[in-house]
Amino acid sequence: MNMSVNIAGVELKNPVMTASGTFGSGMEYGEYVDLNKLGAVVTKGVATVPWPGNPTPRIAETYGGMINAVGLQNPGLDTFIKRDIPFLKQYDTKIIVNVCGKSKEDYVEAVERLAEQPVDMLEINISCPNVKEGGIAFGQNPNSAMEITQAVKKVAKQPVIMKLSPNVTDITEMARAVEAGGADADIEKFFDNVNQDKLMKLADAVSLINTLTGMKIDINRRTFAVANKTGGLSGPAIKPVAVRMVYQVANAIKLPIIGMGGIANADDALEFIMAGATAVSIGTANFNDPYTTVKVIDGIKDYMLKYGIEDIAELTGCVK
Repeated sequence: MNMSVNIAGVELKNPVMTASGTFGSGMEYGEYVDLNKLGAVVTKGVATVPWPGNPTPRIAETYGGMINAVGLQNPGLDTFIKRDIPFLKQYDTKIIVNVCGKSKEDYVEAVERLAEQPVDMLEINISCPNVKEGGIAFGQNPNSAMEITQAVKKVAKQPVIMKLSPNVTDITEMARAVEAGGADADIEKFFDNVNQDKLMKLADAVSLINTLTGMKIDINRRTFAVANKTGGLSGPAIKPVAVRMVYQVANAIKLPIIGMGGIANADDALEFIMAGATAVSIGTANFNDPYTTVKVIDGIKDYMLKYGIEDIAELTGCVK
């Protein structure tokens, strides 16, 4: 039975990884989870310099999930390179670094500095709804998303995954933009102005969805539950939206897809895979049960045995 998957030439032993921002760089979960069992660890977003994040309170529980407005707090690349990468290299798992920035130059600098580091892939976060600069501003405009993708691809030595936001009118438009195509006139005009011989292939893969923008009000304090007023909604409540968007993107582009959004068990993960995801990321569920990732891997294996599935690829996109 083969559970391995290939994303842009990188082979993962199974299709299960962590979602950025919910697992640190694995240190916090190391005593609970055998990281060797995971297909990959996706690190918390890292920038060229330390970010303090948003004011507190930054997290609020909701029905079927949570709202977070952490704001990509991170220690910066210097600390990440000295501390986090050596820690992860101790384990037999792939390392995917989530990169964040406030400008195109920030993303490019971070990707350049990671180019010679022993990491397997880069996930470019253009979809965080909790930062006032960069992030979601790039993830809601197909032209900006395309330009960021092209800029990082020029300097990247590792395959590039573009993380897409659900907070858009049409997520397939964003997916086509980072793939290298796109249907709207502005994108076509962009390509008309580029020397086609020099035009590089853009993203190697996409991941989706990031959180949905939400709000909670504390009726006892008569104010917002998080200081940022709004935050990113994650957890089981968003899973049907996420599965629908993965299905739409899988039918719009040819890139590998990493699906995420409310996965709490193997059944959830299999929905994403059948909708067209090559792999899945588990996020909010880790807070409730640190063992979720391993349980999902075991559950997928049990499903394959039950139904006589020899290769996980048989399930990818099987629902048309």
